[in-house]
Amino acid sequence: MALKVKAVERLLKFTNEENDPGVYRYVMKPEMYSTLTQTKVIREAALRSGVSQGVMKACWDAAGEVIKAWATEGHSVALPGLGNMRFGLRSKAVEDVNDVKTSLISSRRIIFTPSVDLKDELANTAIQITCYDRNGKEVKRVTSTSGDVEDPENGTTDSTDLTDNNGGSQNGGGDNGGNSGGGDNGGGSQNGDDD
Repeated sequence: MALKVKAVERLLKFTNEENDPGVYRYVMKPEMYSTLTQTKVIREAALRSGVSQGVMKACWDAAGEVIKAWATEGHSVALPGLGNMRFGLRSKAVEDVNDVKTSLISSRRIIFTPSVDLKDELANTAIQITCYDRNGKEVKRVTSTSGDVEDPENGTTDSTDLTDNNGGSQNGGGDNGGNSGGGDNGGGSQNGDDD
């Protein structure tokens, strides 16, 4: 099993000026997978556990209500076999305590911290990159057999080694859409603005 990624050559412009010619760069993004419905997940979980679908649905619904209630009370809640979920926020930092107000909060967030087992599984899952030029023609394939997983607590992403389809090695660093801002203190404030 492998995760599939597209690298598409796109024209990127860094200003709004008409005379900005822009530059072509290969931009990577995961290929979209279909969303599995709750019914399908419950059916599969019932099959694997030997429990009836009705009982599994009741447990699923009850667990969802408990997780929602506890997470909105500020708890970090365990998600079975996956990790933990908690509330966080993005906000501006101020020097004077008299300037602290709710308008400094720019967004409320749900933060998921994966378990060690889940991170290991993801780190050991191959990633297949298919490269397309600006005309939509496939020009290369690259496969990664393992790599590091971003730490959601501080937003760090380590590089991984990639091997192209000819057996050559490439350094594949870079953060592709991940959040590297940090500052999610589960209700605390953050130094400075974040995206």
